[in-house]
Amino acid sequence: MNKGTLYLIPTVLAEDTAKEVIPPQVINCVAGLDYFLVENARTARRFVKTISPEKVIEQLQFTVVDKDTPAAEVKKALQPILEGRNGGVISEAGCPGIADPGAELAKYAHQFGIKVVPLVGPSAILLALMGSGFNGQSFAFHGYIPIDKKQRFQAIRNLEAEMLKRDQTQIFMETPYRNNQLLSDLMSTLSPGTRLCIAANITAPDELLQTKTVAEWKQKLPDLHKIPTVFLIYKGI
Repeated sequence: MNKGTLYLIPTVLAEDTAKEVIPPQVINCVAGLDYFLVENARTARRFVKTISPEKVIEQLQFTVVDKDTPAAEVKKALQPILEGRNGGVISEAGCPGIADPGAELAKYAHQFGIKVVPLVGPSAILLALMGSGFNGQSFAFHGYIPIDKKQRFQAIRNLEAEMLKRDQTQIFMETPYRNNQLLSDLMSTLSPGTRLCIAANITAPDELLQTKTVAEWKQKLPDLHKIPTVFLIYKGI
């Protein structure tokens, strides 16, 4: 029996932007699938219905694979694909596998000899890097900054030191409701001449994507509370 294919399907970063950011290749792929492995069933159903309105949601199968899913369940979710059924991975936002539990599905798919096909779509991390004006030849994404105050300050100092040592853009994020606290901690820890790019609500009509030195940001800080945001730092000019 031939194995199916695992498609990595990008979804929107901001609501009501599918027409602007989702390419035809993704729409065509979703139209041909009835099995989806998703981070969040509710948002995945809404996305599928938005770009493929002719589909009857009740006739589709959605299997949740999130950060808490045990390895055995992740492997089990791939069983239909091993048996010849095509499947699509959909994250809660952006591209599967990029700071996302979809990476586990791709990992096991490769181990099982399943073909993995990533599709083009919006990634907040890459869009932020593209728009920052920072080094795109050498960069590192560090995920979420530690919550503990002492560890957080040390992590910020380490990121700045790594940036200078390697001439490398440092990219990180925070849970949206803690963004303002992180921004405050960045202001008190980073050197005044270090450049900070704030990329908030990327692709939305009210997106903020701006690069300034820390000293310049201190003059007026944006309110980032509960707004999905990517932070990037790079050395001064």
